[in-house]
Amino acid sequence: MDWSALKLSLELSFWTMLILLPVGVFLGRHLAWTQFRSKSVVEALLTLPLVLPPTVLGFYLLVAMGARSPIGQAYESLFGQQLSFSFAGLLIASLIFNLPFAIQPMQRAFEAIPQEVREAARCCGLSPWRILGRIELPLAWPGILSALVLTFAHTLGEFGVVLMVGGSIPGETRTIAISIYDRVQAFDNEAAATMSAVLLIISLAAISLSYFATSRLGKRHDHV
Repeated sequence: MDWSALKLSLELSFWTMLILLPVGVFLGRHLAWTQFRSKSVVEALLTLPLVLPPTVLGFYLLVAMGARSPIGQAYESLFGQQLSFSFAGLLIASLIFNLPFAIQPMQRAFEAIPQEVREAARCCGLSPWRILGRIELPLAWPGILSALVLTFAHTLGEFGVVLMVGGSIPGETRTIAISIYDRVQAFDNEAAATMSAVLLIISLAAISLSYFATSRLGKRHDHV
């Protein structure tokens, strides 16, 4: 069992989920209630990582963050190390390929909130921030929770983008999915099976927790 790869995968999943929480709330809420001319184009771009082959997305991210790219050169001048094939580069790639998993469920959750509820809150004199914190977020929480779980589980099992951007550096970029692949290539099926089972259990537990919490929240709202 490659515990360092599992630890790295859990760290990557956690930070991806944490960073995309406010990003998903802001963009999901904005897309749910705002109409603008290029909205369909923005939604298509945000959905693109969902349909683009992971190796293709990983290739473009690798080129964008490579040592010869402006982003890569700026990062290296600031921090003294390259962005590609590092945990920081892996995290940036993870944020990008998880955008649709974070934003779409939150957008649907905010769209489900009746417009009359928000208008009534405004009539009661609540500020936009208080409306968000006391009304919108509690009502949209099941969708937000689903988005977080999907983001966590998807990051945990992502292979193509991670391999292209991070490679397989032990303790730095080798995630559990990459470690499973390496073990299969080395004909160590026993180790690969063990790590696959651990990954399956963690993913199943996360999704089950999401369904349980969502059902409890739904029942609570029905009683209110």
